Amino acid sequence: MSAKPALALLGTSADPPTEGHRALLEGLAEHYGQVATWASDNPFKQHGAPLELRAQLLGALVEAIGDPRIQHVQELSNPRALITLERASERWPEQELVFVVGGDLAGQVPSWWKAAELLQHCRLAVVPRQGFALDPAALEAIRSLGGQPELLNLPVPATASSVIRRHPSPEQVPAALWAELVRHNLYGLGQQPSRTPR
Repeated sequence: MSAKPALALLGTSADPPTEGHRALLEGLAEHYGQVATWASDNPFKQHGAPLELRAQLLGALVEAIGDPRIQHVQELSNPRALITLERASERWPEQELVFVVGGDLAGQVPSWWKAAELLQHCRLAVVPRQGFALDPAALEAIRSLGGQPELLNLPVPATASSVIRRHPSPEQVPAALWAELVRHNLYGLGQQPSRTPR
């Protein structure tokens, strides 16, 4: 077991950030003690808003959470996870890096650019998502590349950005994001709902 303090790395499309993102970030902070997050362009996904706007939304969420253990570090963002990891290693040479993915993305990891090299230089944590069955074959494929995926069961609600893009659900979007969503008329959420903010 490494004596280095752990740092969880969470890249997310944040398209838009949801209450699930909030719960995940808070859960990772409790589990690992420190979290760095950024908005990313996932080459396997279509995005509903430009990266710059998604980064602003994620930054607003991190600011609203107000936990010093959670940092928004947009400079880590790169479509290639290995480059992100290299940037993180340079920034935090004394930290043990834990790359975090949702269970629905675990199957993509073996197809990432230089995936085996990535898995040699970090721990991989997989957070199962409600409503998405975690394929055991995906974990086995990661192991075949030398990774040792850690299953991390955190109390994350079953929210999905893709569902919100198709069917706007104000209750699933953190109140801190509404000003930006309304200003840019994003995701069909063009007016601020009347509700009690968190």
